[in-house]
Formats: sequence, C-alpha cells, structure tokens
Amino acid sequence: MSKQKSSNYSFENIFLSPRFFKIFAGFVGLIICSHFIGPTSFTIVKAAFYCFLLISLGDFIFLFSKEKPLQASRIFPNKVLSLGDANTIRVRIEQLTKYSLSFQFIDELPQVLQVFDFEIAGKLQEEPFHLDYKIEPKRRGLYTFGDMHFLLSSSLKLIQRRYTVEQEAEIKVFPSIYQMKRYSLMSLKKIQTELGVKKLRKLGHSYEFEQIKNYVAGDDVRTINWKATSRLNTLMVNHYQDEKSQQVYFLIDKSRTMNMPFEGLSLVDYAINSSLVLSNIAIQKQDKAGLISFSDKIGSTLKANNNAAQMRKIMNALYKERYRSSEANYELLFQISRKLITRRSLIFLFSNFETLSTLNAALPHIRRINKRHLLVLIVFENTEVKALQNSTVRNTKDVYLKTIANKYVLEKKNMIQILKNYGIQTIFTTPEQLTINSINKYLELKSRGLI
Repeated sequence: MSKQKSSNYSFENIFLSPRFFKIFAGFVGLIICSHFIGPTSFTIVKAAFYCFLLISLGDFIFLFSKEKPLQASRIFPNKVLSLGDANTIRVRIEQLTKYSLSFQFIDELPQVLQVFDFEIAGKLQEEPFHLDYKIEPKRRGLYTFGDMHFLLSSSLKLIQRRYTVEQEAEIKVFPSIYQMKRYSLMSLKKIQTELGVKKLRKLGHSYEFEQIKNYVAGDDVRTINWKATSRLNTLMVNHYQDEKSQQVYFLIDKSRTMNMPFEGLSLVDYAINSSLVLSNIAIQKQDKAGLISFSDKIGSTLKANNNAAQMRKIMNALYKERYRSSEANYELLFQISRKLITRRSLIFLFSNFETLSTLNAALPHIRRINKRHLLVLIVFENTEVKALQNSTVRNTKDVYLKTIANKYVLEKKNMIQILKNYGIQTIFTTPEQLTINSINKYLELKSRGLI
C-alpha cells in the first residue's frame, strides 16, 4: 500500500523549537513578576514579548519562503547490503536556497534493524555534499527504506520546518559480500601473512607437473631433472603445482540447533558467510565448489563447478536459505551426498552438536560420508559458556553454573576426540573465527595433498 503524500507546506511540518519554548517560558515568568513590580515594567516586558513573536513569525516566513529548499537522494554504493558487516549508506544533498540552513536528518530505516533514534545534524552547504552513515544487518532478506526527513532551522533556531523527501527503496541483504571481496582481492600468500593462515610445507610430489625451470637457491634438490640438466649443462628442476579441479562441497545444517545467536548472527549465518568466502577461494584456486543445505529435508543443492556463473548461483542459493525449527536428518544427508557427489571430494560440514548424545546419533552417517570423501566437521565453541567457565565464583549459584559450564566444555572435548579417533577432520572454532579457520584447514589439506 502506497503512503498518502502530504504537502511540505502543511501545518504538520511546522515545529516550535526547544529554544522557542525556553524563551516563551522566560517571558511568562517576567510577565508574572512585572505585575508585582509596576505597570512600566509590565509594558516593557509585554512589548519585548510582542517583538519576540514578530521575530518568530519572521523566522517562519524565512523557512517557508521556498517550497523546495533542497534535493536529496539515497545511494547504496554496492547495490546490495552485506550480512553482518558495516554497510555504508550515502545521502547526496544539494542546497536549492541562497541562504544557509541547519538541519537534523532522519532516515526511515528498515524496521528489522530496530533503530529508533537515528539522527544526523549538519548544515547545508553551497556545493552538493554527502552524508554517510553505516548500518549492520543481522538477517538476510529484502530491506525496505522509507522517506527521508529534514528538520530545517535558521540561525535563530526558533521555528523548525520538516521537509520530507519521498524516496522509498528496497535492497537485498546477501551473505557477507564484504568478506568475500576482502579475501578475493588478496593473494592467498598475503592472506597467510596478514590474517593468520598457517603456511605449510608441501609434502611429496602428488601434484600436477607444470614446467621445467632453472634451479634457484631454495629449490628442493629432489626435484632436479637430471636429463634436462645434462642436456643444457645447467641445473634444471621440475616445477609442480597443486592439483586442480578438485571438488569442494559445503554442507550447511539449518536445523534448530544452528539458530543459536552469537553477536547478533545465528550459526547458520556464520556458516553461510564462511561458505561464500570459501567457495570463492576454491574457485580462484581452480577447484570446483558445490553446496547442499539440509535439516529434516534437503534444501538447496548445487553440483560442484568452477564456471563463471557458479559464484552467482551459490550466492543466490545462500541468500534464500532460512533455518528450520526441526531436527537435522543425517541419514537423508548421506543419501543425497551419495547421489550428488559422485567422486571423492573435500566436504565441509557446518553443524552444531551441543551434547554427546546428538553426536552419537549422527555419527554412523557422518562416518559413512567420511569413508567416501575427505570430511571436515565444524565444532562450534560456545563463547558464553567459555566465559562462564573462566568467571569468578562469588556465591552458590556461581558454583552451580561454573560446574555446568565445565561439564559442557569437557563434553565438547570428548566429541572432538571421538571424531579424531574415527579419522574425521575437525575445526573447533568460535563463530567469529570460523571463516579464517576454515580457510586455514582448506589450505592445509591442499598443501598436504589430501585432496
């Protein structure tokens, strides 16, 4: 339903400023006091009061002398918003009057942001200028922005005029595009040095042969090509590169346990953001990225590929994902993975096992997946429980809570040990460190030639 447009000259756009009320209240006090002082003082105060009203009327005429005092437009620099990141919204403002006005800018932000005190103060300038502010979406989906409002005032600041720029806009919030671009713009070597990714020595020569090149200090002497060396009378070495076109699948659990929030984002959203970044890196490394989401039933499925359209397909699929309140069906996951993933692949399974019993229920199906593929299971560390475990005990209640926290942490450690005993790769991580730890694991497995 469209909103009914109102004229910027209507009475509802006229406001008396706090300064006006303060001065008015001061005159009321002076008028009362002047009654006790004498008629002369009363006449002077009354005359001053009338002057004040005339000045206020002049301020009103000054503010409303031009129907359209400014132009404004909202600009989304990236055309879409990025989940969990500080997104910049730019407002371009152009003054259409010959005199300067102060303003308070109020934007009608999407209700899902739950921001009700948004306000920016400023002053109109002769040249067009920009106002920038940031929002941090915590949910994927379509966000609706409403009109933009300006409370204008002169240097007297007695009367305020509300000027509304009707510019409703809808924009989609996708998984973290900022993170994807951030890692995409860096070489993997730079990621390793700047973001904590471990640099690992490559083991063996289970890689694709690339070329023969001149020996330089630091090359592995075991790669010397003796035939080429004798023919050219100079040391030559075989150069290998990582085997390409390996399949990397991301299995995202969107069941009830993955709806747990951390820092405003659910575990599903952390998994989705990390899957998007890892898919982009895998495709940059010329591997193939694929996707399966599941709960009590299968959601999105994308067969692994590294063509030009694959990242767009993955992004659109992740944008539409929503968590479900049901339990995860790992038997169904095994069946669909066996059908969709027809050759040995690296699989990242993003799930959340809060108790040992839930892990034991899913373990037979997880082991079957691990026998066919190289499986990496993400185990989330509950930061709130960890903080509770390290907290200071002050009373009996604290002892009880700390005991439960210790039991929970110990159970998590037992889960990881059980998974390792069955030869299942694990990543034990906080939600905030999920992306960088997942990149670490991917590069580690590539370096070790396990995929």
